[in-house]
Amino acid sequence: MSTLLLKNGTVIDYATKTNEVLDIYIENEKISKIGKNLNMNADRIIDCTNLYIMPGMIDMHCHLREPGGEHKETIETGSKSAVKGGFTTICPMPNTNPTPDSAIILERVINEAKRVNLCNVRFYSSVTKGEKGEELVDFKSQLESGAVAFSDDGMPVKDSKMIRDAMIQANAVGSFVAEHCEEKSVASGAINAGPIAEKLGVEGVLPEAEQIMAGRDAIIAEQNKLHTHICHISTEVTANIVRSAKQRGANVTCEACTHHFSFNVDEVLNSGVNAKMNPPLRGESDRLAIIKGLQDGTIDCIVTDHAPHSADEKARGLAKAPNGIIGFETALPATITNLVVPGYISYLDMVKLMSYNPSKLLGLGKGEITEGKIADLTIFDPNKKYVYKEEMIVSKSHNTPWIGKELQGEVEFTVVGGRIVYENK
Repeated sequence: MSTLLLKNGTVIDYATKTNEVLDIYIENEKISKIGKNLNMNADRIIDCTNLYIMPGMIDMHCHLREPGGEHKETIETGSKSAVKGGFTTICPMPNTNPTPDSAIILERVINEAKRVNLCNVRFYSSVTKGEKGEELVDFKSQLESGAVAFSDDGMPVKDSKMIRDAMIQANAVGSFVAEHCEEKSVASGAINAGPIAEKLGVEGVLPEAEQIMAGRDAIIAEQNKLHTHICHISTEVTANIVRSAKQRGANVTCEACTHHFSFNVDEVLNSGVNAKMNPPLRGESDRLAIIKGLQDGTIDCIVTDHAPHSADEKARGLAKAPNGIIGFETALPATITNLVVPGYISYLDMVKLMSYNPSKLLGLGKGEITEGKIADLTIFDPNKKYVYKEEMIVSKSHNTPWIGKELQGEVEFTVVGGRIVYENK
């Protein structure tokens, strides 16, 4: 039996509204005792004075590239990056080659994640076979094979009848479809449409691309009393669509990326291709609208959309470089720096957005610190300030606008199932 005792840490738990200095005693994989001045023998005792302990962070939207894109990231390198960032559970999207649209392919990636054995890795199944938008997968079989939910990710289902059928079938087996909302007919471009795109001489992405499809999916969900989840919202109009649907009682949930509340499109002038993603960075009013949505409950969770690309791919220039930035290792400090420190949200709110709500949405039974629960924990220094440098990056790819930026908050330990899987040394 392995034991671990965490002493004098500030426990931040949304489920129990806990925010106080406590000790946590862990036996094997579970939290055995929580209290003050615990004096138990343990294989290891960690003094967490001045550190915060929160339920392990859950990223319900990321990309690991394996199989088919191992030159960018693998399940192993991505897991190492995730635990360094404090994530105990990550949910990779299915835009791999081959697509996890069958039990055989799902089993392959699940087994690789088990071999790596760093964090919990729960894979999405695609909605359609090969993400081609032509034939739906077998939702029941995919869920039974270990899929966490369903998404065609960057290839959203354009046929409205098909996405309606997909939502119905996913809901019928107790799951949901997570939609990358992008109406492709108005989505071409490199960065957000507007003065910056004009200045740089690149085609701009119209915000309507996101908004049209978000509206469509929200209508289908409301009309048919279904749950739908809208990925990485980035505009004020999309936030208003979701807010309005929720006010009418529709079961529409959504997420926001750390970069969409941290930067606006001006960052492209500083970071170039490392500030190019899909959906793109938007205007300042949109950035503030995302923050408002996180404050008022319109937006249910914070995700990374961790999207690694090689240096060669990103060197193709703004018009031709692939979309996406890495995000595991900067998610916590970005949230502290840009949301908690300015007073937009509290640490309890942060736990709700990064642990509690993602667990609840995905039905993971995690996201809280209570006796008897699996000990998935993120332990961090909330006051540590530093300049983020490229040599700090663990991910196989280094495409990020955070290089050279000052951040606050650093992960010290990541605990998964009672095991210390990352320690900041």
